[in-house]
Amino acid sequence: MDGLRPWRGRPIIADPRLRWGLGIGFAVYLVLALGSIEVNWLRVWEGLDRGWAFIRAFSEPDFVSRWRDISEGLIESLTMTVVSTVVGIAISVPVALGAARNLAPLPVYLLCRGIITLSRSFQEVIVAILFVAMFGFGPFAGMLTLSFATIGFLAKLLAEDIEDIDRSQAEAVQATGGSWLQWLNYGIQPQVMPRLIGLSLYRLDINFRESAVVGIVGAGGIGATLNTAFDRYEFDTAAAILIIIIAIVMLAEYSSGLIRRKVQ
Repeated sequence: MDGLRPWRGRPIIADPRLRWGLGIGFAVYLVLALGSIEVNWLRVWEGLDRGWAFIRAFSEPDFVSRWRDISEGLIESLTMTVVSTVVGIAISVPVALGAARNLAPLPVYLLCRGIITLSRSFQEVIVAILFVAMFGFGPFAGMLTLSFATIGFLAKLLAEDIEDIDRSQAEAVQATGGSWLQWLNYGIQPQVMPRLIGLSLYRLDINFRESAVVGIVGAGGIGATLNTAFDRYEFDTAAAILIIIIAIVMLAEYSSGLIRRKVQ
């Protein structure tokens, strides 16, 4: 056993000079980047008290004092979530069909891929600010934002799933002389439907969480109530809202997981 050497994995970068050079360069960059950040330590010190007060509020959340505002915000968020998910799915399916290279001709493919790219280019908050500027404060702007974001998410993943289907099943439908709709309905749809249901449930969960974010910029929902609670330093009310959001997201997560297991 004396002549054996301990096993060592192969380094990702074989050249040790290049490996050390990259490591030193990253360390220098990190030091310079940290040095460029202006930190107001007085504000950090003052913020520690508020941070600790916020954490302590989770031990005594206030569900009662502003329950009317909380319940109205929750109902608004849930309405936005359901409507935007349904609208987003209704638009995403034809866009996904057009964005699948094995189904659509090149001009349609490029157009639908462009729609997906446009939808995925901007974060929801930026889109929400745009819609708030166009249509004013309220849940309508939030619904449009979440629907727009759903298109980029759902259409992209569904199009990739369509491109990976088993061609033999679709070709068998074509061999029988079936129309394009029959080919789509019997050759494509059965293969991607479980994936579509799973993605739709996942997006429903995402849209509820995002409804709390877009509300902060005035697009309605529980986010507006949460933002008001923070502005007033009502940490106990903010803690109650966050606990409710966590509970609903956990319920949605378990429910969607159960449904996905049933259909997939």
